[in-house]
Amino acid sequence: MRPIDPVRYTPFFSFRDGQLAAESVTLERVAQRVGTPTYVYSRRAIETAWRKFDRAVSGVPHTVCYSVKANSNLSILRALARLGSGFDIVSGGELERLRRAGVSGDRIVFSGVGKTREEIREALAAKILLFNVESEAELDALAGEAARRGIAAPAALRVNPDVQAGGHPHISTGRRVHKFGVDWERAPQVYAAGLRLRSIRWRGVTAHVGSQILALDPFRLALDRLGHLIGRLRREGVTIEFLDFGGGLGIRYGHEKPPEFRSYGKLVARTARKLNCRLLLEPGRAIVGAAGVLLTRVIYRKENHGKAFLIVDAAMNDLMRPALYGAVHPIARARRPLRGERWTRADIVGPVCETGDSFLSDWPVPEIEAGDLMAIWGAGAYGFVLSSNYNSRRRAAEVMVDGTRFRVIRRRERFDDLVRGE
Repeated sequence: MRPIDPVRYTPFFSFRDGQLAAESVTLERVAQRVGTPTYVYSRRAIETAWRKFDRAVSGVPHTVCYSVKANSNLSILRALARLGSGFDIVSGGELERLRRAGVSGDRIVFSGVGKTREEIREALAAKILLFNVESEAELDALAGEAARRGIAAPAALRVNPDVQAGGHPHISTGRRVHKFGVDWERAPQVYAAGLRLRSIRWRGVTAHVGSQILALDPFRLALDRLGHLIGRLRREGVTIEFLDFGGGLGIRYGHEKPPEFRSYGKLVARTARKLNCRLLLEPGRAIVGAAGVLLTRVIYRKENHGKAFLIVDAAMNDLMRPALYGAVHPIARARRPLRGERWTRADIVGPVCETGDSFLSDWPVPEIEAGDLMAIWGAGAYGFVLSSNYNSRRRAAEVMVDGTRFRVIRRRERFDDLVRGE
C-alpha cells in the first residue's frame, strides 16, 4: 500500500535521525521557526540542476536562460545569476525583478504572446538580448517603438511547429490551435516583412512546444522542422544567429521517467552545431521543480461514511497545480515511517471552501494525526508563483536552505497585506 518514496529520486532531501531534511536542515526545524504552510528550497539542488543542464550542451556555443515564470523569487534569481545564467521573461514585472537582482539586459530574452508597448519600451531601454516576437501585430509594435528610439530591435520569430507535446492540454503550446507563435509554414512571410523594417534586426528563430515533456520525439520533430526553416530563411537573406529552443523538459513527480539532461542536450546540441547557431534554452521546471517542497501541518483528521480525510493548513491558493492541471504531487509525513506502522488511505485536502481544494485522493498514509508535519513534493516550480489570496488567505513564506543554515527569502504575508491598496 505504501506510495512511491520521493526521497529516493530527489537530490539533497533525505532522512536524518528519522526526520526529513533539506540538505542538513530538518523540515520540522523550519516549520517550528517559520510556521506553515511554507515553501522550502534547497540551494544546492537548484545550483546542481543548472550546472548539469549547462554541461549537457557544453559542446556548442549556448546560453541557458532560466525561465523566470517557474519561480521568480529574487534570492533564486540572484543565485542563478551568480552561476552565469541568462533569463527568459514573459512580463515587465519579471524584467523589473531581474533589474533588482542585478541582471544586465544582454542576458535577457523576452517571450510572451501579449507584450504591451510599455513593456516593449522598458525592454528596449534595458537593451535586452532578444525579443521573441509572437505575431505580425507585435512585430509592428516592436518596430514602431524601436523606431522612436532610433534603434533596431533584436528579434526572433516564435514559430509554432505544430507538434503535440506537454503533460496536460493547458501546458501544450506548439500546435496550430494554440495562441502562441506563428505557424511555421507562414513564418517566411513574416520574416520577409521584418526585412523591410529598418528598426527590426532579425537574429534568430525560436520555438517552445510545451511543458513537462517526457519523451525526446516531440523535440526531435520540432528541431527537424526548425532546421528546414532556418535553411530556407538564410537562402532568402535572413540572418539567423540564435536557435532559441525554449524549455519544456519534464521532471519526475512520481512514476514519470523523463529524459536525462545529457540525452536532451545531445539532441539539441547536434542540431545547433549542424545549423551553426548559438543555442538558447529556457528551462524552468527542470531547474527548480525538484528543489522545493511545500510544508503543511495536519489540522484535523475526519471520516465521512468510512472515507478518511486529512485536512491540512495548505490549500489550493498555496499550490494551484492539483486543482488547475490535475497534477499529482506526492505527499509524505516529514518523519520516517516506523517498521510495522499501519497504513491506510485518505484524501489530503485543504481548508478552502471549494471541493476542488484537494491535493490527493485515496492516498496511502501511515498513522497520521493532527499536528503532524507533511511535505508536498516537487513544489519548486509553479508553486508560489501561482498562489493567490483566495478566501482571504495569506500567502505562504519561502525559505532557502544552504547547508546547515536556512533563511526566510519571503516572509509570510500579514493581514495588513491582504487589504493594502483597497
